[in-house]
Parts: sequence; structure tokens; C-alpha cells
Amino acid sequence: MSVASTTSSVSQWPTRMADWFRLRTGNGGRTTSSRSSATSASEFDVTMLWVIAMLVAVGLLMVYSSSIASASESKFTRFSPTYFFARQCLFVLIGLVLALFVFDTSVRTWERITPYVFFLAVVLVILVLIPGIGRVVNGARRWIPLGPFSLQPSELMKFAMVLFAARYAVTKVNVLHAAQPLKQSLLKGLGPFLLIALLVSVALLREPDFGATLVVLSTGLLILFMAGLDHRLVMPVVVLGLIAAVALVWLEPYRLERIFGFLDPWKEEFGKGYQLTQSLMAIGRGGLFGLGLGAGVSKHYYLPEAHTDFILAVTAEELGLVGVCVVIGAYAWLTWRAFAIGREARQLEQPFAALVAQGIGTLFGIQSLINIAVNMGFAPTKGLTLPLMSYGGSGMVASLITLSVLLRIDWENRRISRGFKV
Repeated sequence: MSVASTTSSVSQWPTRMADWFRLRTGNGGRTTSSRSSATSASEFDVTMLWVIAMLVAVGLLMVYSSSIASASESKFTRFSPTYFFARQCLFVLIGLVLALFVFDTSVRTWERITPYVFFLAVVLVILVLIPGIGRVVNGARRWIPLGPFSLQPSELMKFAMVLFAARYAVTKVNVLHAAQPLKQSLLKGLGPFLLIALLVSVALLREPDFGATLVVLSTGLLILFMAGLDHRLVMPVVVLGLIAAVALVWLEPYRLERIFGFLDPWKEEFGKGYQLTQSLMAIGRGGLFGLGLGAGVSKHYYLPEAHTDFILAVTAEELGLVGVCVVIGAYAWLTWRAFAIGREARQLEQPFAALVAQGIGTLFGIQSLINIAVNMGFAPTKGLTLPLMSYGGSGMVASLITLSVLLRIDWENRRISRGFKV
């Protein structure tokens, strides 16, 4: 399988998905053959499809480029230089197939099945902690083996938390707002949600997965804030969150070492600051236009996790500042577009859809921002991947499913604004 042929195939799937959407977007989702192309094209966000396709295609290229050296010299990969690349292509294919089915699911259905999705995610997060079920890699028990693949429950939990927080905010809208007494807003509104979120966070921290915990908890709370949480509760929650984060870092020696390595990475560039210094050197070597695809040197056993956590550093080294700016711009646009779709849903009196869309924007914004900040030395290493680009099946599939839900919300917004029922 060549890089060129695979990239060409990936670059064509927005058009193929557009054709599929046109067949599905008539008379409440039934197939129709009498709609004009202009009308069909306005049924969904083509620009979003192309932005997603671009990030996936660039991700496939960089996964191949950043992993080819290590894959060709490892017994684990059977000395195949395309091992990670081929698997990532398979993950993309699985994600796209599932995304098509997810797009066919109405937002109303997602609202109805949210408790079951969240319960499933919680069960999987607990199961991964059980010895014999969860698989330990580099000291962390985060994966459930499924034959030749592994499932990472925390990736499903991120999506499940978006749905759960949105549904919770809609059902508890009367007690979350400042119109109610503060005690009632706390005990009947924010309190139960915090209890559930903290239980999930404890399970994630047991893996341990501090990065996923941070993303899941902050995304859920921000959804409540966007739903109109009593402003008198916002500051205490923020303060308690900061105190808890500091305590978690202080109580775990390896997290404390990461902080020290972050504050002065060059002091121990072959110790605690090794990953960060290698990432910064890779970014610096890239310059404005990069060394060229495949010409980077950091992936040759200098930069750990080059095809996962630090794929942006390899991108900067080989595609330069221009390439990184395009990637960052794509994530910024996706985040903005998600909030715009949420605003449109709110105007159409679809509160659950609005909060889910804004929650998806929050989720992608937070995770991509943290990963970019880590690669550039603005934050300590967290072990968070870059959505749609980093190697990993659970992350890729979860990201494509999540964005498919966002596309569905946008499609329903357009249908409702034209007077159709969804």
C-alpha cells in the first residue's frame, strides 16, 4: 500500500460521503432521486468534511513518516515499515463506516439513549482496571485487548460525557440557573453531576490517565456553564478544581517530575526534560517550510512517541511553520464551527443539540490545545493525542463518530430551518 494511493483515497471520501448524504437527505432521511444538486449540497457542511479529510490525510502521512524507522526495526511490528500506517488506515476505514451509521441516527435518539451510552462507558472504564482484563503498557492500564486490536475506554468516555452533560443540563435546567436559591442549585443541580463526574475521574486516575481526566471533567463542567449554571457556583468550582489538580500533581512523584522537567527542560535534557527538549529541537529544525516529508531526524529514536503524542513536532520538522499553522488553523476552525452549529441549534430551540455541538467543540478545542501546548513547551507532558492525526484506533474511531454527530446536528438545523421535521 503506497502513501500516495492511500492519501488519494482519503482525499476523495468527502465527495463520496457527500454523495451518500444526498441520497439520505430527503423526506425525513428516505432515499430520493429528484433533488437538485444545489439543494442537496446545502443540506450539510461540505467545508467541514474537507477540513476533517485534510486532517486525517495529513495525519496518515505523518504517522507513516514518523513511525517508519521504528517499525522497520522492531520484532513487534515484524520489521514492517508500514505496520503503523496500515493499521491507522484500517482504523480510519472503521471510523468512517461507523460514522455513516451514526449520521443516520437522529439527535432525538441520541438524547434518549444517552444514559445507556454513559453507563457502557463507565462499565468499560471500570473493567479496564481489573487485572487480567485491562492491559498494562508503560505502567498504565488503559487498554482492553480485543484480539489484534485494543479498546481504550477513556476515548469513549470523552464522547459519553458530552452526551451525559448535555442531557443532564437539559433535564436540570430549572435548578441550574441563578433564579433558584443557591442551596437548591448546588444540591439538586451541580451536586449530583459533580458526584458522578468525580467517580468517573477517580476511575480514570486509577489507570492512571490524568490527561483524559482533565479533558472529561473540564468538558462536562464547561457544558453546564454554557447551559447557564448559576454564576455564583462557577468560581468555587474553578478554585476547587485548581486545588485538586495541584494536589494530584504534588502527591504523585512522576507528575511532579514532569512539572520540574517542564519548568527547566534543558537542565536535564537527557532526563526529565528529554521529551520536551527533543520536541523543541524538532520544531526548531523545521523552520518556515520544513525539511521535507520523510526528511526529519527526530523520529530516528530521538523523539519518544513520535507517531502518537508528539506527532505535531514531527509535522513541524518536516512541513515547517506553514504546515503547523495549517493544522492549527484547521482545529481552530472546527472548534469555531461546532460552537456556531450549537448557536444555530439554540436559536431553533433545540437545547440538547446545542449543548452537544458546543460540547464537541469544547472537547476538540481542549484536547488539541493541550497536545499543541505540550509539543511546543507551553504545558507539561500529558499523554494526550492529537485528534484525527495521532496514531491510535480508539481515538480515531471516537473522533470520527463524534464529528459525525456534529454533522448530524448541523443537518437537522438546516432541515428545521426549512420547515421539515426531523
